[in-house]
Amino acid sequence: MIERRPFGRTGHRSTVTLFGAAALARVSQDEADRALDVLLRYGVNHIDTAARYGDSELRIGPWMARHRKDFFLATKTGSRGAREAREDLHRSLERLRVDSVDLIQLHSLAHPDDWDQAMGPGGALEALVEAKAQGLVRAIGVTGHGWTIPAMHRRSLARFDFDSVLLPYNFFMMQNERYRDAFEQLVAICRERNVAVQTIKGIARGPWAAADRTHATWYQPLERQADIDRAVHWVLGRPDVFLNTAGDLGLLPRVLDAASRFRRRPSDEEMTALHDATRMSSLFGLPT
Repeated sequence: MIERRPFGRTGHRSTVTLFGAAALARVSQDEADRALDVLLRYGVNHIDTAARYGDSELRIGPWMARHRKDFFLATKTGSRGAREAREDLHRSLERLRVDSVDLIQLHSLAHPDDWDQAMGPGGALEALVEAKAQGLVRAIGVTGHGWTIPAMHRRSLARFDFDSVLLPYNFFMMQNERYRDAFEQLVAICRERNVAVQTIKGIARGPWAAADRTHATWYQPLERQADIDRAVHWVLGRPDVFLNTAGDLGLLPRVLDAASRFRRRPSDEEMTALHDATRMSSLFGLPT
């Protein structure tokens, strides 16, 4: 089984690997149900979806009649205004077939203009705070991508006491001094406030070449089990983060298998060898 850790101050002990339900965006219900069997087999107890993940919420909905108590259920709104975010949440509840979710997150809040709108008067945050007061959500988080997101999350935490953050974390990105310093500063704040830190892109290799797409992920992932093992074990070797699984059902068993066998963090020398052998590169252009 996969290790569990307290998910911040929510009171829930989540498996260190959270199911990244973007993998359900374009699959049939039968395929989704087979993925559920994989999650149950490995004891995964936390699902992370979003209003913008295609049919993901619709695929999760049928699971909830029998398994709602088995999962911490998180979704996201990409809307920036309060009215639109409120509509997103109610639509998500309907699609998920639940009365409430455990976590609602501001989705991909990285651009300063989006941030000003979502966090300002009449912004999406107002709707999420209202929803929490109404018992529709238990916790509120914020997510994002790119080289600048640790700094943006620090800005968000200065404005509002979020319960969780989500951002990229892998060996390649942490070799960049500015990203590493910003990430460590963010994690220090989260540790002090008991804010859960979710990470993504743990098994990212680099952008796809034009004709090379073999998985549903928007980036090229590591594929060999030994490579996935090293990347997953490197992330899980940090005790204050969670790893969201990649957005491809074919990769799901490999990531969970790696997590179930986690014993130690690979050395920098092992990770450098992986980096060089797989030619890891940036998903987000040049660091800023």
